[in-house]
Amino acid sequence: MKAHTVQKHRIIVLGAGYTGAIAAGRLAKRLRPEDVDITLVDAESDFVERVRLHQLAVGQELRPRPFAAMFAGTGVTLRLAKVTAVDADRRTVTVSAPDTGGTEELTYDTLVYALGSGWNTHGVPGTAEHAHDVAGRPGALRLRDRLAGLGAGAPVVVVGGGLTGVEAATEIAEARPDLGVTLAVRGELGDWLSPKGRRHLRKVADKLGITVREHTAVEGVEAGHVVTADGTAVPAAVTVWTAGFAVHPIARASALEVTGTGQIVVDRTLRSVSHPDVYAIGDAAHAIGPGDKPLRMSCASGVPVAWQAADTIAARLTGDELPEPSARYFNQCVSLGRKEGLIQYVTADDRAVSAALTGRLAAFYKEVVCKGAAWGVAHPTLGLPSRRRPVVHPAPLDASPETGTAVPAPEAAS
Repeated sequence: MKAHTVQKHRIIVLGAGYTGAIAAGRLAKRLRPEDVDITLVDAESDFVERVRLHQLAVGQELRPRPFAAMFAGTGVTLRLAKVTAVDADRRTVTVSAPDTGGTEELTYDTLVYALGSGWNTHGVPGTAEHAHDVAGRPGALRLRDRLAGLGAGAPVVVVGGGLTGVEAATEIAEARPDLGVTLAVRGELGDWLSPKGRRHLRKVADKLGITVREHTAVEGVEAGHVVTADGTAVPAAVTVWTAGFAVHPIARASALEVTGTGQIVVDRTLRSVSHPDVYAIGDAAHAIGPGDKPLRMSCASGVPVAWQAADTIAARLTGDELPEPSARYFNQCVSLGRKEGLIQYVTADDRAVSAALTGRLAAFYKEVVCKGAAWGVAHPTLGLPSRRRPVVHPAPLDASPETGTAVPAPEAAS
């Protein structure tokens, strides 16, 4: 008599940025390979340190981090492919091979959606045609080539005064003091910071020779200039667009419930409210944090969310107690070139307090944070017991909305 074999629970993780890579590695450490198949899908063969892309854009070399080495021996199957569609009703993902373009359909029992975000043009005319971004490696490399070709005195305009814009402007100004760097911001420079933080940011911008145009909305981008709301043409041999992020459009095209910005609506366990076999993490998720405020798109919120999602999936499969949400904020870490930094301490819900760390010590602090984030991708088991737990619910799971207790899904219960 043949022994009955139970099909392994198929987990697919889409996207191998900070959140997806951490979630895949953490799941592999929490679950036994004889119980689960974990597939990590990404179009890149190397991990992209997104928080360093402004450094790449000015010509600094970043350490290569190939996924094959990072996940060797973990049991995670790497799939080099581009995600083209998700069918949440059929539990399938369509991917295309980067070399041949041929498509294939992958079937999952649990999906971790971590496709992240890219630059947001906000529909401003000319942005897609004439501006550059640092939201992904291809964009940062294109910007690097363009900056390298500029002669002394060429004007560079960075649009957007958030963390990305400030880091890009200061990095370019420090690396290329021969260029004329302008930072265009809608409000006041650093208006989200404490008074001490704003003073330091202004001091560094002045020292680097950055022209700051406050209360400036850019409403058009052309080959040699940007156009502001009052009709002023600001010269720009290169325009760097950093005015926010937009999530990958695939979720909106699926049956998943999304917000008006295309983020997947999730419950407190990061599970889709419309499809309980889907978890969304990182920029792709509309997750609620402290103060009942949505978590902002950032590595700072994405990493703890990835830990929680992986631990929640493992807990539901093994029958363990669900983890409590742990995402909260402690500080905002801003690099201002290689020699200066700003660490703005914040409340749990991301509001600036009076305390801030500045100068070279802050730059060192930020560097430690960046290295720690990359280390965490390759070592995603922080706080985990060493013993992997056996799966007791191999079929797709639903959960009781009252208790969160894992129960077999109706179609798998028979």
